[in-house]
Amino acid sequence: MTLIPDPAQLTARLIRCPSVTPDEGGALILLEQVLGSAGFECHRVDREGVPNLFARWGARGVRTFGFNGHTDVVPPGDPASWTHPPFSGHEADGWIWGRGATDMKSGVAAFVAAAIGFVTETPPPDGAVVLTITGDEEGPGKHGTRALLDWMAARDERMDVCIVGEPSNPDRMGEMIKIGRRGSMTLQVEAHGIQGHAAYPHRARNPVHALLRLLHELTAQPLDEGTAHFDPSGLQVTTVDCDNPASNVIPERVRATINIRFNDAHTPDSLDRMIRARAAAISAETKVDFAISTDVSGESFLTKPGPFVDLVAGVVREETGLDPVLSTSGGTSDARFVKDHCPVLEFGLVGHFMHQVDERVPADQVRQLARIYRRILERYFA
Repeated sequence: MTLIPDPAQLTARLIRCPSVTPDEGGALILLEQVLGSAGFECHRVDREGVPNLFARWGARGVRTFGFNGHTDVVPPGDPASWTHPPFSGHEADGWIWGRGATDMKSGVAAFVAAAIGFVTETPPPDGAVVLTITGDEEGPGKHGTRALLDWMAARDERMDVCIVGEPSNPDRMGEMIKIGRRGSMTLQVEAHGIQGHAAYPHRARNPVHALLRLLHELTAQPLDEGTAHFDPSGLQVTTVDCDNPASNVIPERVRATINIRFNDAHTPDSLDRMIRARAAAISAETKVDFAISTDVSGESFLTKPGPFVDLVAGVVREETGLDPVLSTSGGTSDARFVKDHCPVLEFGLVGHFMHQVDERVPADQVRQLARIYRRILERYFA
């Protein structure tokens, strides 16, 4: 007889695995044991030293519901600052304490418990459940969910829809479902002029002035006013540096870093072209050269409201009594990779304490999330 795990207890056990990116810490080993004993076919999908786990219950080629999450966590900082040791999984007064309690070992525990309960007690005759769990979400993200999806593609493994179990609710369970995310890109901009004496600027070309002009143009007006499902895009200058210790020297070079969170009114290419065009115009006038490099960590995406979103929203409403807002707010998540594979949305716990000292989660909230996931599976395969 399969023992269905208590999601709160499984959360505590996972917290006791010190899985700070990129260390696995025993978390995926534990999950492989728990899922394997429940009849899931498990595969370790490790790439470039990054640990990942794929688990399937059911046959290939049938309707398949997927969950995605991560067991890696950010560093806890000074353990002395914590009320309880960060990897203790301490349980007291209805709370579970420790790094990853909110983000997101609780979400993984909830969908693992829900999936095991579902396939044990109400197994679908024509359905399958797939769990993709990575150890590289808090890190570079190059060999985590991406590696899992590459591995799946090579073996013709499919998910028809997927829920990413990241914390999605700002204050109360049930108030928000993420149906998309803005994209994120970072640009390194370097302006190259001619060094000279500050008293003789006509003999130099000041790259700081040229760069500041470019940054002013980029920040003087908003990129857009928002779209139907997205807030306005945002452009932030995060660093400006010329490494110049002398107050009377015009520097030769100056660098700036720009981060853009963009909605579906833009693409990385369109933003890159716009910035390069403005830099070229300033360069032609000032004779200061610009070098620009771009790194895109994720494109914007949207899972449009429809049967899948309606099903999840309906279950959340029934379980919590709240009508969830369909949101695209926040930063990036691994949903930015899953969206190329199948329709995806995010629903998880309240994110109050994620990445904080004394990260913790109410045990009853974890159990509630598992009930929601279980009911979603039952409704999807009904």
